Amino acid sequence: MKNVFLKSSALLLLFFFTLALTGPADGYKVGDKATNFSLKNIDGEMVSLSDYPDAKGYIVIFTCNECPYAKMYEDRINELNNKYASQGYPVIAIMPNDPNMQPGDSFENMQKRAKEKGFTFPYLIDEGQEIFPQYGAQKTPHVYLLDSDHIVKYIGAIDNNPKDPSAASEKYVENAIEALEAGSNPDPSMTKAVGCGIKKKRA
Repeated sequence: MKNVFLKSSALLLLFFFTLALTGPADGYKVGDKATNFSLKNIDGEMVSLSDYPDAKGYIVIFTCNECPYAKMYEDRINELNNKYASQGYPVIAIMPNDPNMQPGDSFENMQKRAKEKGFTFPYLIDEGQEIFPQYGAQKTPHVYLLDSDHIVKYIGAIDNNPKDPSAASEKYVENAIEALEAGSNPDPSMTKAVGCGIKKKRA
């Protein structure tokens, strides 16, 4: 009986140790602290959150070239950066898809798309597909608004109308930033991201 108890205890400890190393299976929740990252930008330079020491927060958006929803939001992502980067909330876009699964999302095509659309924000590639699972991103686009301490404050969609920005009655990201500026927590702090599923590398 004693041996069975010891074996069970050892297995339980191993389980929690493994969980601690890997983190939550479904990514960050509101209130969690996001770890820093270092990913390659379209200009070949590495970019991380620590490159913005004066930031009051970060608009981290997982997006891509090919998804129709991502395309519908490209101009709005540019507008978010143009409006809020100067206020201390820069957009940092990350392309999470495996280009082997979706060639249109290759690094070269990312460079081309950014030039065509005049992106004013860094557009990074998650080459090892290690960052998007940490965040728990599932769609493109999928937004994570962090504060200056990298605490997740909002997760979800940019607004409530992918097809027509002028018809969006709820601008979730903008409202969340305004809440942070007012010293309060965003409400809602989580919405459903609408977009294409992230294309994962085949095992």
